[in-house]
Amino acid sequence: MTRLFPAALALALATSISAAPAWADATPAHVRVDQVGFLPGESKHAYLMTSGSGGRFTVVDHRGRTVLTGHAGADRGAWNSGYPHVYDLDVSKLRTPGRYRIKAGGTTSAEFQIAPKHNPATDILGFFGLQRDTTHHNDRAASVYDWPTFTGPDTDQIKGELTKVGGPVDVEGGWFDAGDYLKFTHILSYVDTLLWAAQRDGKVHTPALRDEAAHGLKYLDKMWDEKSKTLYIQVGVGAGNEEGTFVGDHDIWRLPQADDADTAEGHQFIRNRPVFRAAAPGHPISPNLAGRTAAAFALAAQLEPDRRKAAHLLDQAASVYAMAKTEGVGQLVTSLPHAFYPESVWRDDMELGATQMTLAAQRLRDPRAARWLADAARWARGYLDEDQGDTLNLYDVSALAHTDLVTAMRAARARGLAVSETDLIAGLKAQLDIGAARAAKDPFRAGAQHDEFDSVPHAFGLAATTHLYRKVTGDRSYDAFGTQQRNWSLGANPWGVSFVAGAGANSIACPHHQIANITGRPAKGAVVNGPNSADLFEDGLGGHFDEMPPCPPNGVDVYHEFTGHGSRFVDDVRSWQASEPADDFAAIALYALTLTSS
Repeated sequence: MTRLFPAALALALATSISAAPAWADATPAHVRVDQVGFLPGESKHAYLMTSGSGGRFTVVDHRGRTVLTGHAGADRGAWNSGYPHVYDLDVSKLRTPGRYRIKAGGTTSAEFQIAPKHNPATDILGFFGLQRDTTHHNDRAASVYDWPTFTGPDTDQIKGELTKVGGPVDVEGGWFDAGDYLKFTHILSYVDTLLWAAQRDGKVHTPALRDEAAHGLKYLDKMWDEKSKTLYIQVGVGAGNEEGTFVGDHDIWRLPQADDADTAEGHQFIRNRPVFRAAAPGHPISPNLAGRTAAAFALAAQLEPDRRKAAHLLDQAASVYAMAKTEGVGQLVTSLPHAFYPESVWRDDMELGATQMTLAAQRLRDPRAARWLADAARWARGYLDEDQGDTLNLYDVSALAHTDLVTAMRAARARGLAVSETDLIAGLKAQLDIGAARAAKDPFRAGAQHDEFDSVPHAFGLAATTHLYRKVTGDRSYDAFGTQQRNWSLGANPWGVSFVAGAGANSIACPHHQIANITGRPAKGAVVNGPNSADLFEDGLGGHFDEMPPCPPNGVDVYHEFTGHGSRFVDDVRSWQASEPADDFAAIALYALTLTSS
């Protein structure tokens, strides 16, 4: 799947990034390794990319003492013309906790740990704190507008004026969606679902994680108006209109606290941000939105210790779920424009919502559990028959839905449903096999498509799915593959970059993030898209906004030589294609890393 960003933002892009890491030797070879590290019992692989032969490698500890030697493994193929060989370095025998580097091909790797004390999930959780919208107080009394008309299918430029249809409504709070200040229910419900799931499945019960999940749920409670049966889906517009009478969020670069008092001409929808509905009050809601919003409420109900409050949360889930439009669905509703988040699959969302309601109802001994279980199985059957082909990410939540449906079916000892446990487990395996087939052909064992949007979240999604599969089968045969997807995301990739800010010696340095860029405050824990199609960079990155400090300051793209296999990574504040963080990226990374640590 891809996500489209506005043409106005595209004017703000260009080439990439940060100074070469201090640990890299000036040789035509590089050792790429997960810069965070490994658990003692995991398989451990690094990669030597070179124009020469493989030969021997050495592992040294933080004092420089040799602790392991070996021979480079098989040549996994060329990355590009400059690096025609990528050799596997298997260091799985290294099990003693400590800090290490790998020396091979005349170069030395970044430092990594065995039994890492630092889990990047903690930093990712902190990123959500940075994303909290605590400044747009005018959102407390926002006006509701009809859907705008756009000037074309591939743009967010609006044609004409906005038409007010209601309000005021209180939509204050929540999280900014990405490096901008828009807010989307489609994203937030997915994110909040994963935050609750991280507590349940990763058995992480820290106050910080619960507080962040509760923050998201509080906002969802505002976006779902129970009384009028209205789901609000978006706050703000991305771009202004063709006539030039107003601007949108992506047309200016600023700190969010300036918005409420912004009286500049054409900035009326920066100062008083418009709100949009999924459908008119009481009308059916796009099923992807209904299903995933219901899932967030129901997951919270599973973890709420107060049974009265848990029952209320379950009722909220049931009410929004019941509004789903499942006949004559047409184009799904995600954001305005739809091209920002072009989801096309919805049965997985309905399966997820029904499954989470089933689990919550089973916990509360609610008699509706059997009906919802049958619903979930029916939606799962539809997904397996009609929609398979993607893996766990914002646009496909079936892996989590399938796993939890197996759990719910076992708890109910259910038989005669539309799907069996065998069907669901086969569906999980099929997703892992998609990734494993790609990894077998990729020099760095990437299971995601790194020449398309959302490669990093897909990699973390595959890492999470290996744990989900093992949970319901006991089968550990995909464990090494899952570890390799995490490794790829944290530095064992052609660019030698950790795509989680602050995780590792050479992580993303110049995220396309307004607050971090203007204040100079690191967006620690931010997770970015990572590499993308090289074609997206052919026209350069464009210029800087006046208020945008250049990053990197010298404008040099130190990663250009590692462009290969149709993909390119650019670490530059202008590079929304590769370096913009997003909440959904962070959520799936946090979930995967939480499962790993558990």
